[in-house]
Amino acid sequence: MTKQEKLQLDTQTKVIISVKDLVVGFGTKIILDHLSLDVMRGEILGFIGPSGSGKSVLTRAILGLVPVREGMIDVLGQRLGDLSAAHLSQLERHFGVLFQQGALFSALTVKQNIQLPMREYLGISQTLMDELAYLKLELVGLPADAADKYPSELSGGMIKRAALARALSLDPDILFLDEPTSGLDPIGAGEFDDLIVTLKKTLGLTIFMVTHDLDSLYTACDRVAALGKGKIIEVGPLSELEASDDAWLQSYFHGKRARAVAGTQKSATH
Repeated sequence: MTKQEKLQLDTQTKVIISVKDLVVGFGTKIILDHLSLDVMRGEILGFIGPSGSGKSVLTRAILGLVPVREGMIDVLGQRLGDLSAAHLSQLERHFGVLFQQGALFSALTVKQNIQLPMREYLGISQTLMDELAYLKLELVGLPADAADKYPSELSGGMIKRAALARALSLDPDILFLDEPTSGLDPIGAGEFDDLIVTLKKTLGLTIFMVTHDLDSLYTACDRVAALGKGKIIEVGPLSELEASDDAWLQSYFHGKRARAVAGTQKSATH
């Protein structure tokens, strides 16, 4: 690819992801129905909604993994539907993705998993890839000896951190997290939330986080968007969603399993 063909990204735009009137469906079933949502640079946006409502579908649409029937998705100033395969590949280097169960390759060591994106996108030596892999492990709080372990030798929390290290392997601008604390005990989940906030601050990340975890919303998120019936029913600070008269949000924030004094748990420093 020549220098003239290099994708020119808008690295200063305040709206880093812009979704307008998005329609996504499978067969006759419409999942996202003219959905619109903006994600701001440098924020952690929590994305909530009933199970099966399409939260992961929106993530995959932004990542270009599912076809879009109508609407537009702009990322870093680029309209996804207008990009060639080569330019889309360049854009993908700016994404990091942590899948719900980690999705590590079981036949590869942690170090080899972390290096997979490097092998695909970077023309660097094995020595440099090794150095970078150990750096990513340190970044997510894993010991160096985790590098040569296989996923089956890791605890649930270590798998999440190893998968996060892989998501960070190319120094992305945007990090997508799909239920990052699912399956973790409360202490492990809290530590992971703190790690996410720290990484946002130190690396200048923008984070799009699909979650059901109320603690994560209060600990980590700057804003929260709620999905219902294929559309965004509310987006804003948690205080606005808590005050919403939407029936699902009322049940979510004030129902039997809601936090008793949730508002007091919000971190004042993130």
